[in-house]
Amino acid sequence: MRTPNRPITSWANQRVWVIGASSGIGAALALHLLHEGATVAVSARRHDQLLEVVAGQARASVVAFDVTDALAWPQAMAEVIEHLGGIDLVVMGAARYDPTHSWEIDLKQVEQSFDLNVVSVYRGLSVIVPELVARGTGGVALIGSISAYTGLPRALIYGATKAALNNLAQTLYFELAPKGLSVYLINPGFVQTPMTAVNDFKMPGLMTTSQAALSIARGFERGLFEIRFPRGFATVLRLISYLPDRLRFYLLHRFTGM
Repeated sequence: MRTPNRPITSWANQRVWVIGASSGIGAALALHLLHEGATVAVSARRHDQLLEVVAGQARASVVAFDVTDALAWPQAMAEVIEHLGGIDLVVMGAARYDPTHSWEIDLKQVEQSFDLNVVSVYRGLSVIVPELVARGTGGVALIGSISAYTGLPRALIYGATKAALNNLAQTLYFELAPKGLSVYLINPGFVQTPMTAVNDFKMPGLMTTSQAALSIARGFERGLFEIRFPRGFATVLRLISYLPDRLRFYLLHRFTGM
């Protein structure tokens, strides 16, 4: 059987747009792909921070904009195409994380999280996908999370937004792969980022952003649909999600101490 996506055998001719690249996984991925020879545009709200991320990188371009602003997307994509000469791969990773228990719901946090983590992805797709479909080539990658596999403590908001992206990526692949496009679903576990720095519990399989970037790049190179890491912890959690409800909840309570 062929791979779900066309393997990327060389980054030297790839024009990549990384959205959510001012810190964390996005920043590390942009730097890794630049090191591998790709031409990369980085986007986020903070222009100065983006400049710091790609300082000294001749093949890097900075296009700062607010992904929650629907009107900003067409202009941002036009600027990226102008800088890169086209787009071969878009990585959508802008997100926020608000650790929340079910007895402390803040509706403002819920609305802001879904707007950034989910709705902004649709805003981007509404502009990006028609361009790629018209060309008949290119790829889109969504950064989800292994928290999408099953309900977890304090992931009341974040896990739900990432579950939405998991479903969205599957539908995108179903519809776009026959049109010649690649679709990737990136599901990280715990990675050392400003986002996870707020966690006050032991994080199994904790990875550095450089390790995460390498895992993502290797997934692109192998033509995978779902790129999950770290392999051991992510696979265990995925298998647990398939168990009958009573056993699944029992094991999760045991593992999380809740």
